[in-house]
Amino acid sequence: MRIRKAITASFAALMIAAIAFTSACAPKQESRYAKQKVVYHINYPGGKDDKKYKGAMRNVQNHINAVGAENLDLKVVVHGNGYHMLKNAKAAGKLQTAISSLKSQNVTFQVCANTLKGKKVGADELYEVFDEDIVPSGVAELAHLQAQGYTYIKP
Repeated sequence: MRIRKAITASFAALMIAAIAFTSACAPKQESRYAKQKVVYHINYPGGKDDKKYKGAMRNVQNHINAVGAENLDLKVVVHGNGYHMLKNAKAAGKLQTAISSLKSQNVTFQVCANTLKGKKVGADELYEVFDEDIVPSGVAELAHLQAQGYTYIKP
């Protein structure tokens, strides 16, 4: 009887150890991604009904959903034809809602001063663009951020 209890106790201890080991080794979804620094590049026309811009903003939101806003330093650099995204977002709609939501999750939008000057567009003509959002050059900003370790994504 003692041997049986000892075997049962040993087996139970072994099972508990196996379960603990398996749990410790199993990948956990919430810890899959480490902190990330990412820059999204928007310099193209949005297409009919801003479909490409809306798609790009969905990509950014999906990125946040996967990694967690607290684990991301995420920037969107806008230049060239991409400025239309922020211009079109001035009108209420899904694009404005998407951009507002991203900004509330600490996504920063940086706008090229060269584009504004070349297109003769004022920051006040764009959705929620302030002086601190304007960078001297969109392409130079992309290179600068990549040199700082930001991962480049062009949706």
